[in-house]
Amino acid sequence: MERTLILVRHGQSEWNLKNLFTGWKDPDLTDAGVEEAIMAGKLLAERNLRFDIAFTSELIRAQRTCQYILDGVGQSSLETIREQALNERDYGDLSGLNKDDARKKWGDEQVHVWRRSYDIPPPGGESLKDTGARVWPCYLTDILPRILAGECVLVAAHGNSLRALVMILDGLDTKQVTELNLGTGVPMIYRLDAFSKVISKEVLG
Repeated sequence: MERTLILVRHGQSEWNLKNLFTGWKDPDLTDAGVEEAIMAGKLLAERNLRFDIAFTSELIRAQRTCQYILDGVGQSSLETIREQALNERDYGDLSGLNKDDARKKWGDEQVHVWRRSYDIPPPGGESLKDTGARVWPCYLTDILPRILAGECVLVAAHGNSLRALVMILDGLDTKQVTELNLGTGVPMIYRLDAFSKVISKEVLG
């Protein structure tokens, strides 16, 4: 029985391009981001992958990435579930700020701590640990049972919500996950055994 999970971080967003903290703000994809999403679909189509269901967040950049991927594999009308739990990490008071301006205001070291620590949130926002606290139940309750039933599941989401998932899939510790960078529009294909353990992982692109 095939038990397959594909994770894809959304393509480049308008605020990625502008070097802004995005979080739960809702900018769209750039033209480059659209191309990244289309390429992700092509790469998955080349492997003849067929999805049974897709999950994405409530933010447009992830939703559009998901749709471009589904278009690319010829499954444009596939059932897609939007989960707020898969939203990007909430950057709180940093949301909408230029990252360089934030460094000038709070200092390089403090901004680095907020961005890269595991359990220290920015003012009014979430840490990676907080993000995981909503992502992991969603995975265990809604996504994993479908994988274990033999379905092929697509999750198109965000850098930090996917880092939280990769943390448990790859067995990373808190230091390793803070050093993890996920490329935009890069599919990760996981194959699981009947006990939800990862058998193999392939990163495309």
